[in-house]
Amino acid sequence: MAKIMVVGASFAGLTAALDLRRELGKEHEVVVISKQENFVFIPSMPWVVLGTRTPDQVSFPLKPTMDKHGIQFIHDSVTKIDPHQNIVYTEKGTLEYDYLFLGTGPALDFAAVEGLGPHGGYTHSVCNLQHSLSAQAAFKEFLKNPGPIVIGATQGASCFGAGYEFLLNVESYLRKNNLRNKVKISWITPEPFLGHFGLGGVGDSEHMVKKMFAELDIVAYPNHAIQKVEKDQVILDDGTQIPFSYSMLIPPFIGIEAVFNTPGLGNDKGFIPVTSEYRHPNFSNIFAGGVNVALSPKEPTPIPTGVPKTGYMAEHMAKTAVKNIIAEINGMPHVEFNPYDMKALCILDSGDAGIYMIADPVFPPQKNYTLQYGSWVHGAKIAFEKYFIWKMKNGFTNLPI
Repeated sequence: MAKIMVVGASFAGLTAALDLRRELGKEHEVVVISKQENFVFIPSMPWVVLGTRTPDQVSFPLKPTMDKHGIQFIHDSVTKIDPHQNIVYTEKGTLEYDYLFLGTGPALDFAAVEGLGPHGGYTHSVCNLQHSLSAQAAFKEFLKNPGPIVIGATQGASCFGAGYEFLLNVESYLRKNNLRNKVKISWITPEPFLGHFGLGGVGDSEHMVKKMFAELDIVAYPNHAIQKVEKDQVILDDGTQIPFSYSMLIPPFIGIEAVFNTPGLGNDKGFIPVTSEYRHPNFSNIFAGGVNVALSPKEPTPIPTGVPKTGYMAEHMAKTAVKNIIAEINGMPHVEFNPYDMKALCILDSGDAGIYMIADPVFPPQKNYTLQYGSWVHGAKIAFEKYFIWKMKNGFTNLPI
């Protein structure tokens, strides 16, 4: 009998746990450890900030789903791992494993820029539910006396889609509520050009985004780092000062504390190196998938950017890792999947329309790509949100993504 432990229960972790339980015999044990009690559909966070979604609409409790599928669920935080003794240390004790899958997601590096973040800083975040609810409360106050807004991402950030989505949703909200003429909107990004997305662009995405920004009167500052954030202004690397009454900036991601506490597990930023089997190169029974995986840009940018790892990508990483864990247990051939050959899919909502993107592979030059803008994308995002939450809540990770 093998005991497979899954750390994390978001896109990668929950996919891995449910696939493992479905494909492995009942003699094998699947255990999930998560510091969160609920699964949260993170792509809906811009809607939470603007009040068009409640937490209950974009999340569900994990334990009932785990219980239904015969998976042991432990609500706890991992503090470190001993990969030589196969032990996971948590705040409440220790646990042993035969195989370990890490789908922890990232930590948010607000310390990378002075004045960044909701904890002692002056900016907001849409990277998790707690931050989004805080950003929602601040946005309600902002509406009482509207002023300039600054939205964007810092140097080293990777989750550009969420930033663009929040930007466009805020613009749409203000326009629908007859407030747009009172608010100057600025976009700051380390991307070398608009529509780069941390990927190098998708087709003619640069032209599409430039045109959209011109039509919506959004002032853009691409290819910039942020020197620091003060109470009412962002200061760029060239000294440009951009005032704001409300700001949301995506921070860089780093690995979680448990990885830093485990020598040899992660790189200098706490991300986990993997082979094309999504197996750790030095610890053969440790696998990983999702945002916590080390994945470098194919081509460096003048201002550092990270590689976005969408939920779509996280699921594919998890599924590859699961196939190899099962192959290892059953003595079957392993499978390989080069992350740079991976396909990326993104539905970027803009409040009343949106951009639909498929990049195959994720980095240029793409063999195939789809880039479409239209009002139908807004409906597609709503449909996908409802489908995906239903799928994960009921354990149907074998259905199409």
